[in-house]
Amino acid sequence: MARTILVVDDEPTLRETLAEALEVDGYRVITAADGREALERFRALRPDLVVLDLMLPELSGIEVCRILRRESGVPILMLTAKSSEIDKVLGLELGADDYVTKPFSLRELTARIRALLRRTEQPVADAPSMTALGDLTVDLAGHRLMRDGLPVPVKPKVFELLAFLLGHPGQVFSRERLLEQVWGYDYAGETRTVDVHVHWLRSAVEPDPAVPTVIQTVRGVGYVLRRPA
Repeated sequence: MARTILVVDDEPTLRETLAEALEVDGYRVITAADGREALERFRALRPDLVVLDLMLPELSGIEVCRILRRESGVPILMLTAKSSEIDKVLGLELGADDYVTKPFSLRELTARIRALLRRTEQPVADAPSMTALGDLTVDLAGHRLMRDGLPVPVKPKVFELLAFLLGHPGQVFSRERLLEQVWGYDYAGETRTVDVHVHWLRSAVEPDPAVPTVIQTVRGVGYVLRRPA
């Protein structure tokens, strides 16, 4: 069965262009022109992924993202203006999975959509897989991070980044390689996404995030996870 994508954008030409291109790729596409219509269509039709412009009438894309994340774990791909760095970070903070900066190529957009959908198709392990990281317990199967038996809040994509690094302790990864391995696409542009998620990961796992000892920066190369002694 074809996966369903909700495209939310107030520009009719862009909305129709995206819908046509995604339908050619085999997706079922539904559209919305403003934030309120987006929520109505999402609740009625339950799409598999949402492409969400942040600059919307009626209800902003930021507010739509906030509401969607309260109601669902559906993958959200934001569309942002080139100059809206604050909106990008806020959208990721609210739980969006990725973003594309306008203007963008259809090839880039569809590659990111495929990557997001692939992750939702990955099978869940039959048994819990627990690992210790200093005073933290990482439940890989349950996607949970705990300290002294209490849950530590962590965003889904931040947890995926942690899980990947835990699988390769001591190995240094460039931002581009992390984009490929964790986000699922090979894209050498917006590596800011990785930096933002590393910042959030450090806030969750480091005794002192200002002086990281677990998720370390290797200058000129990238990031590495060092297990506490």
